[in-house]
Amino acid sequence: MPIQINVMRYRSPIGKLSLASIDGKLVHLDFEDNDDRLHTIQNRRFKNLEWIEGGLAPAAVMTWLDGYFQGRVGALPMDAINMVGTDFQKSVWDALVAIPSGQSLSYAGLADQLGNPKAVRAVARANALNPVSIIVPCHRVIGSNGTLTGYAGGLSRKKWLLDHEAAMRRTAA
Repeated sequence: MPIQINVMRYRSPIGKLSLASIDGKLVHLDFEDNDDRLHTIQNRRFKNLEWIEGGLAPAAVMTWLDGYFQGRVGALPMDAINMVGTDFQKSVWDALVAIPSGQSLSYAGLADQLGNPKAVRAVARANALNPVSIIVPCHRVIGSNGTLTGYAGGLSRKKWLLDHEAAMRRTAA
């Protein structure tokens, strides 16, 4: 029996987002122009998917996105998300969530935090496979020299997200 994956669209200030849910839990959030990535990642994680366009995303996720794009930092809706990955990937994604809004960390710094400073490439790969962009803030990871590197949504969106969070942080202070 196929697993139904519901995909809905969300208009954000930096482009439409695709939100994919299975059994009422968000499994993927990415920019609509990365739908090929959505299909590739989720078809690897779940077998026998039936794709349904126009489904609903969890209300907690929608509320969080609305607040985020309106400049409000809210508690992450992690109970409404199903992060499927290896134990190592999950440890990287947990570390991403721990990076405070408005701040950034290098791939090497993230590897250090995980207690494995030689795992920079593995950390970068797990970061790239993050299925829930923005909420799990892979955009907060930058190059060791402070440059913006590697973001599936594009560097201009990464810059926008970092600038947006820096402004939210200044407003909250």
